[in-house]
Amino acid sequence: MAAALKFEGLKHSYGGAVVLEPPDWSADEGQHWLFLGPSGSGKTTLLNILAGLLAPSTGTVTVAGQELASLSGSARDSLRGRQIGIVFQQLHLIDALTIIENLLLVQNLTGCMTNLQDAYELLERLGISDKAHCYPRQLSYGQAQRVALARALVNQPKIILADEPTSNLDDVNAHRVIELLLEQAILNESVLVVATHDGRVRHRFPYRFDLPGIADGT
Repeated sequence: MAAALKFEGLKHSYGGAVVLEPPDWSADEGQHWLFLGPSGSGKTTLLNILAGLLAPSTGTVTVAGQELASLSGSARDSLRGRQIGIVFQQLHLIDALTIIENLLLVQNLTGCMTNLQDAYELLERLGISDKAHCYPRQLSYGQAQRVALARALVNQPKIILADEPTSNLDDVNAHRVIELLLEQAILNESVLVVATHDGRVRHRFPYRFDLPGIADGT
């Protein structure tokens, strides 16, 4: 069976300096991976490459049997919308829309059928259903981060990429976020990749990929 997500011969440079050069890696459907590394090890860069948001200097990335470099920009965007849910460090919520509208917009933009019930249920599981009709500016950072998580999961993606999803959360909410990520990944048989340096979550993941600190010299 072909891997659901993989990269080979990957290297990325900025200004002539190599910032990312991991060994080849692949994940099968339903596997849950923790990408660990110090600050500057390229975790965010790697997730952006896996999501097709950044083209590597060299190497290939394959998502659901499709090599990203072989796709046009619009085809890559379509694949991302249908197959990949991304939790960014920068939340990128739309301030002019309410929380529930932010979630429904994702469904509309990716061509998925709008499902208000699913959106509300995600917010309920994250403990923020009472904020559904609030605007992002009315939320605490932790609440906004959970909204960003719900937005990534609302289309039931087959690949979930999360960049430091617990870094600004207390223990209770960090546990809740990881539980929801794992629950959704199990429900949809999704590949889950969480990039972090948060030691609180290590014991929840059966697979681990260590990134050396190339960029910061560690």
